[in-house]
Amino acid sequence: MFDLNNRYDFLGAAVLFEGGLIGVAAGLGWWFGIDPLSRLAWEGRGVVWGLAATIPMIGFFLVANRFPLGPLRKIKQFLLETLGPLLVACRWYDLLLVAAVAGIGEELLFRGVLHPWAGPLWSNVLFGLAHFITPIYALLAGLIGGYLGWLLDESGNILAPIIAHGLYDFVAFLVVARECRRNRGLQETADSSITRRT
Repeated sequence: MFDLNNRYDFLGAAVLFEGGLIGVAAGLGWWFGIDPLSRLAWEGRGVVWGLAATIPMIGFFLVANRFPLGPLRKIKQFLLETLGPLLVACRWYDLLLVAAVAGIGEELLFRGVLHPWAGPLWSNVLFGLAHFITPIYALLAGLIGGYLGWLLDESGNILAPIIAHGLYDFVAFLVVARECRRNRGLQETADSSITRRT
């Protein structure tokens, strides 16, 4: 029976879904006459752009996670309660795989096909809607999509947003999993303390 709380079921579903976006990008690219890989170059410059562009995204995530003010609190709660248990079941290399496939699939679709076809604005609106958890989360995702679109245009290489997206996801997964584990440990300690008192 399929159970997302099972490590292998979650990994299979995540890789199948995110990897499926590569197929969607290829299909839409063929339909619209756009090659999603046309701006891919295996060069050090794209890697450097991608690594450097990850720093502000991770910085924002870490600050927002540490100080979840206003609507960011609801996003953090969702990530810890819904995504956290799934991530905790995984090893770090599992999370690296999911993040890499997400970076490749989503960037080929949104930056490789939709960015040149629909334009930067609409491709980022669609990116935000595809990440709709709350209205604020969708807005933030749309802004990140805009940043990744800018990164593509500035670097001229889709490798840069693929690396930035995948690395950002990987770090975010690790942080959410660590915090979920810590919260579980605190809850188990509190529960055992209550049990001893009764």
